[in-house]
Amino acid sequence: MPGVVIVGACQAGAQTAVSLRELGYEGTVTLVGAEPSSPYARPPLSKAYLAGAATAESLSLRNASFYEAQRIDLVLGDRVVDVDLDGGCATTDSGRRLPFDRLALTTGARVMRLPVPGADLDGVLYLRDLADADRLAALLPAARSVVVVGGGFIGLEAAAVCRAKGKDVTVVEMLPRLVARAVAPEVSAFYQQAHERRGTRVCLGRTVTEIVGQEGVSGVRLDDGSELPADLVLVGIGVRPRVELAEQMGLELRQGAVVVDQCARTSDPRVVAAGDCTLLPHPLDPGVMVRLESVQNAVDQAKAAAASLLGLEQPYCSVPWFWSDQDDLKLQIAGLSTGYEEVVVRGEPDSERFSALYYRAGRLIAIDCVNRTADYLFVRRLLGAGGTLPADLVSDADVPLKSLVDV
Repeated sequence: MPGVVIVGACQAGAQTAVSLRELGYEGTVTLVGAEPSSPYARPPLSKAYLAGAATAESLSLRNASFYEAQRIDLVLGDRVVDVDLDGGCATTDSGRRLPFDRLALTTGARVMRLPVPGADLDGVLYLRDLADADRLAALLPAARSVVVVGGGFIGLEAAAVCRAKGKDVTVVEMLPRLVARAVAPEVSAFYQQAHERRGTRVCLGRTVTEIVGQEGVSGVRLDDGSELPADLVLVGIGVRPRVELAEQMGLELRQGAVVVDQCARTSDPRVVAAGDCTLLPHPLDPGVMVRLESVQNAVDQAKAAAASLLGLEQPYCSVPWFWSDQDDLKLQIAGLSTGYEEVVVRGEPDSERFSALYYRAGRLIAIDCVNRTADYLFVRRLLGAGGTLPADLVSDADVPLKSLVDV
C-alpha cells in the first residue's frame, strides 16, 4: 500500500520518520538513503570521530531494532533518481519502485569541489560523510603536512584534530578572516589567534591555484606564487543543496535550495522538505528567508514536515542553535547574527572564555559563546521567550546576564 516515502536517510529524514510514528501515523514509512549506513550524526565526523573518540556505531541515530519496532522500512545504498508525483512512485538507481501518496525530501547537500588543476590527485580529501572521514583517518597517520582549504567550521575543526595528532597544519582561507560568514570580526580574530597559538599556520586572503604532485599530493600552490608542502589536502569550501529531484518535480527553488514555508511545505502541496536542502523562513523573523545547516534545524524542521504530511500545522519557530568544538574551545551559538548592527564582547578573548552578543535595532538577536555555556543557555532561553538584554550593560563578565533582564 502507498504510504510516505522519505528521500534522504539523514538526520532530517530519520526525524521525519520518527515524528510520523509519534504523531500516530500507521501507514507505510519508507526511508531511502544513498549511503550504505543507517542514519547517523554527521557533526562528530570532523571532531570526535576523526580524533578517535567516537565510533561509527556510536554515531548511529537509532539501532536497527528501533526501525524494525517502529515499522520504518530502510532502503540503504540506493539513491532515488526519479519521482513521478502524479503516479505516486519514486524510482531508485537500482530500478526499485517505491509507491507513495505522500513525499518528503531530505536530500541534504553535497560538498563543493575545488576547481583547480591537480584536484583529482590522491590525497585530496573532502569531509561530508562517514566514508570521507574513514579515508582521512586512514591516511592521516602517515602524513606530516596537512593543508586545509577553507577556514569555516568544518575546516577548523578538522585542522584542530590534525594539529593535536602532531601534524604540521596550514589553513588557507580566501576571505580576509576565518568563519567570516558566521561570526563577527572579533570572533574571527580570536579563532585565528587561538589556532596560531596552538601551532597552526593561517593564510588569509589567499586562493589555491593548483594542487601539486605526480600520482599523489606533494604541495599546494597559492595565488601569490608560494607553495605549501602537503601530504594531504582537506577541502572544506562549503556545500550545495541537492535539488535535482526538486527541480525535476518543478518545485520552487531559490538561492539553489528548495523553498519551504514555516511548516516545511514546498510549492507543491504533495511534497514537504527539511534539512540542508531547504531555504526557509527565519524561525524568529519569518519575513527573512535563510539557509540553516545544523542538527537543530534538521530535527525541528523535520518535526514540522511530519506534521504537514498528516495535515497538521506545527510551524517551526525554535531558536536556531549550533556548536563547534576546536581543540578545547567550545563555541556555542544561539540565534542568527545575520544583519547585526552592533556586537558587544563580554569577557576577555585572550582568556579563551568570552561571549559576543549581537544586536539589531537595539535588540539582542544572537550570541556566540566560547567556553561560556551559562551565557549560551540563558540567551537561548531568552531569545525563545522574545526577550532582550541592554547592550550597554552586558560586557561585564562578572555580572550574570539573568540579573540584567529586568533592568
